[in-house]
Amino acid sequence: MKTAIIIGSLLLGAGIATSGYFVSNIMYKSHTAVNTAEVKGLAERRVKANVGDIRIDFVVRKTDSINTIPAMYAEVERQQKVIIDTIKKAGFSDEDINEGTPQYSKQVYRDDNGTITSTEENIYTSVFMETSKVDELQALKPKISALLVDGIEVENIYSNLRFTNLNEIKPEMVKEATKNARLAAEEFANYAGVKVGSIRSALQGGFSITDVGEDYGDTQKMNKDVRVVTTIEFYLEDE
Repeated sequence: MKTAIIIGSLLLGAGIATSGYFVSNIMYKSHTAVNTAEVKGLAERRVKANVGDIRIDFVVRKTDSINTIPAMYAEVERQQKVIIDTIKKAGFSDEDINEGTPQYSKQVYRDDNGTITSTEENIYTSVFMETSKVDELQALKPKISALLVDGIEVENIYSNLRFTNLNEIKPEMVKEATKNARLAAEEFANYAGVKVGSIRSALQGGFSITDVGEDYGDTQKMNKDVRVVTTIEFYLEDE
């Protein structure tokens, strides 16, 4: 009979796990001083990113037509203006946009005899911003990539999409996880012929945020999954 009860409890725990709650440890013995059920309650939310940032790195190289440092800096300003105009046409304002500081570099190449064979001079800089206009930000990236056609050498486009409103959904998620934990305890209690009493102890696990469909990482996709598990120990009482 005890074996049948144990197997039944395990099947019960496996079945109700898919409904957002599950029994993690059942401790019940009739006619003892303390009878408890320790259960876990799960709550999940699908949310959308509310903040994003982007950094656009580009480079101006010394060429036959742009062959002095002043000319290179002038070309940096021209290309930077093209990038900023593209950003503004996508729905952003001057207040959203920040300009990086140009960095000049010079690389000299020599042969085995130490003779200079070529010299490479570049100026690297960037444009970056942070915004709550996440949909416009997503639509901006291909427009920036298309600037390669205009001779602007965009080296990298780094962008992140984040969900920062966790505090707004925390209370309801903890409440839901706690409710699901009690439902798990009640399922077992009904099976065991006892009733669920008050909470003996409770532990809230950390909230996790991940991009939808990913096991880790929360900055690359618009939609995120938020998850929390509570562990609660309830007293069990005889009917």
